[in-house]
Amino acid sequence: MSYDFISALYHSHYLDQHDDYYYSKIIRDIEHEGVESQVYFLLKQKGILEQTPSFFQALLKAKYDKGLFMNLFIKNQTDMLLAKFEGRGIDVIPLKGVYFAEKYFGHLGARATSDIDLLVRLQDLSHAIETVKALGFTIEEEPIPGHFHCSFSKKLPHSIMPLVVELHWGLVKEDTSKFDINDIWRQAKAVGENKHIRALSHLHCFYMICLHGWRHNLSSLKYFIDIMQMIHKLGSDLDYGELFRLAESHQTLKRLTRTLSIVYEEFPDLHQVVKLPINRKKRFRKHANTKGFKQYMDFLDYQFFSYDTSKHSIKEIYQWLFPSKFELSQELNENTQGISFKSYIILYKKRISGIIRGLFLGKIIKK
Repeated sequence: MSYDFISALYHSHYLDQHDDYYYSKIIRDIEHEGVESQVYFLLKQKGILEQTPSFFQALLKAKYDKGLFMNLFIKNQTDMLLAKFEGRGIDVIPLKGVYFAEKYFGHLGARATSDIDLLVRLQDLSHAIETVKALGFTIEEEPIPGHFHCSFSKKLPHSIMPLVVELHWGLVKEDTSKFDINDIWRQAKAVGENKHIRALSHLHCFYMICLHGWRHNLSSLKYFIDIMQMIHKLGSDLDYGELFRLAESHQTLKRLTRTLSIVYEEFPDLHQVVKLPINRKKRFRKHANTKGFKQYMDFLDYQFFSYDTSKHSIKEIYQWLFPSKFELSQELNENTQGISFKSYIILYKKRISGIIRGLFLGKIIKK
C-alpha cells in the first residue's frame, strides 16, 4: 500500500480521496520504513500536504521536525570533521547523509540521517582515524572482517544513541568484485575553494546509492526512495550506458541490474523519466508483500547469484556456510567470546527451520 502512495507522490499533483483508516495504515507503513521526513517533504513540495487528514500531517510534521533538528546537529559535526580533514591535507568525500539530502532532495530536513559516512583513501586511513578521534569520536567498534569501513562514535548528552562516523576506503567487498576506487576519486571534484574536500560526480553518487541499496537487499522503502529521487533529479543526464560499462569493468553489473530492475518493477512510471535499457527477468518478485518461501528464495537469489563471476558466488556461498566468528555472533546476537562449535550447530538449525517455515507458509498462501 505504501508503495502505491509513494508512487502517487512522485507522479501526481493530487491524491485520491481516502478515509482516515487508509491513512492510519499508511502512517504505520511509513513509520515502519522510517521515511517520514521524505514523505512529508514530498507532500509539501508537491503542495498536496493539505489533501491529507490533519492527524496524518501532525504525525509526519513531528517526525520531520525531529529529523531536521538531528540533521542540523549532524551537519555541524560533519562540517567540523571536514574542516579538520582539509586543514590536515587529507582527501575526503562525504557519502549520503546531510549533503546528499540537500543536493538531491533539495532540503537539509528532507531525508533524516543518524550518522556520518566519509570516504578516504586507504593510504590515509591511519591519519583519518587520528582526525576523527581528535574530535571526540574515540569509541572504536570491532571491525567487520572483509568489509571496507571502520566505525568510531562518541556519546551525546541527553541521548542514549551515540553519533557514529564511518570511514570508508571502498564501496563494495574487495573479494567479490574488481572494484577500482580510483575511478571514483579521479572524477571527484573539489568543493568550493577547498583542495581536499571533494564531492562524487552525479553518476558515481547514483552508482554508490544503488550499491548501498543492493547491500541491504532493498529491505526498506528508504532505499527505493533514494534511487527514485536521484532518477527524478538527474533525469536525462543519467547515462545508463556509461553506468553499466563502469559496473561491468568493476564486476558489479549483476548487483546493479538486479537493484534497478526491482526498483523499476515496483515503480514502472520511472520509465517515463529515464527508460531503463535492460529487461531482466527476475526469479522472484521483491516486494513488501512477498512472504514465506518466495521471500526466502529471493534472499538466496540476492545472497548468492548477484555476482558477475562464479568464483565470487562460490566464495560468498562458502562464507555463508562457514561465517567468521564476528558474522556468526551478529547473526545469533551473541558475544564473539561465547562463539564455539555449538554456535554453528545452532546457526544451521535456525536456517533449516527458516526454510521449513517458508515452505509451510508458501503452501498456506497458495491455498
